[in-house]
Amino acid sequence: MEECVCRQYIQILQQELVPALGCTEPIAIAFAAAKAREVLGKMPQRIVASCSGNIIKNVKGVIVPTTGDMKGIDVSAVLGAVGGDSSLGLETLTPITPAHLATCRELLSQNICQVKLLEGVSNLQIILEVYADSDSALVEVCYAHTNIVRIEKNGQVLLDVRDQQSGSGHEGADYSTLNLPDIFAFATTGDISELQPTIDRQVQYNRAIAQEGLKNNYGASVGKTLLEVYGDRVENLARAWPAAGSDARMGGCVLPVVTNSGSGNQGMTVCLPVLAYAEHLHCDREKTTRALVLANLIAAYQKRGLGKLSAYCGAVSAACSAGAAITWLCGGSYQDVCTTITNTLANVSGIVCDGAKGSCAAKIASAVDAALLAHHMTQKGRTFGAGEGLVMDSADRTVDAVTRMGREGMRSTDVEILNIMIGK
Repeated sequence: MEECVCRQYIQILQQELVPALGCTEPIAIAFAAAKAREVLGKMPQRIVASCSGNIIKNVKGVIVPTTGDMKGIDVSAVLGAVGGDSSLGLETLTPITPAHLATCRELLSQNICQVKLLEGVSNLQIILEVYADSDSALVEVCYAHTNIVRIEKNGQVLLDVRDQQSGSGHEGADYSTLNLPDIFAFATTGDISELQPTIDRQVQYNRAIAQEGLKNNYGASVGKTLLEVYGDRVENLARAWPAAGSDARMGGCVLPVVTNSGSGNQGMTVCLPVLAYAEHLHCDREKTTRALVLANLIAAYQKRGLGKLSAYCGAVSAACSAGAAITWLCGGSYQDVCTTITNTLANVSGIVCDGAKGSCAAKIASAVDAALLAHHMTQKGRTFGAGEGLVMDSADRTVDAVTRMGREGMRSTDVEILNIMIGK
């Protein structure tokens, strides 16, 4: 394969596999608020947080990290303004102290933050306006969680790149180079040495939060339940580890995770099942790393056509990718990897995203279970045939069909989910 394609794949993974503290939608709001406060140059007296429906959906039910038990857009915005550091990106809230939390609670009691719904915009869009005395500032985030497209101060435009971006959230690396044959060739035979620190960090962070979720009680403790009921067979560890990580992350744990496609839950679901199998099979470091590169790139490939946020549950694409990498770890060929992808998507591609919250852990477990079924079917030479629902005559075309369904067909579903959640 061409060297330029290899460089793009390295850049994609370095761009996608980044640390995040807590659920990425509350963090995106906190990031925008912290940046707006920095532009304003003083603590805001009034905040207006205008968010797209998918942002609202994914913030409504999840604990804002570092707060212990606080939820909501207003919490994210005020806390980001009080003590956030935008230079830290998705780890904006890392510097938060008890004093910051006390100030945040006091300002929330004064109702300084107004929340508005943005309609007819990108699925991932935040306009954060802050006011103090006669000064004002505005920061707009769009397409990706820390992608600032507009900055204004006192009505003067300091930055406006809205017309220069594609709307994919994939500015930087060229995601159009992603295709299954090249992904497989790069992951299994290419020079991946440059990616070792990136993959090592993903393993370290995501394993740590999974262990935290198994050790303590977070949310509904889906991961702990899986281990208590089904034991420590590798198939169950592959489900329990990412579920436990999600339990902790959705429950306000302050440990960071490494994301994939802008999501910590997806980052854990791509990584931890593969890690469970690699350890079970006693794979060496290189083979484990190659499997994780394969899983992460297949996940990015699937999500490029869906966008960062949609009504389509990202755990499905993440688990599908992990299952494909597990098939390769177990000696599968390129065609076997494709078959596992097809078998997974034929099963659970209808799971909807109804926001970030505790039950994400259960959806992760279900999606991984489907991916493992797909893997075992592949090992036995069994697959679903072209023409069965959204299954096409190749894995690439099946992915295209499913992403089209998620992107186009589920738009009205997305709107209705939001209407139900906000009681409209």
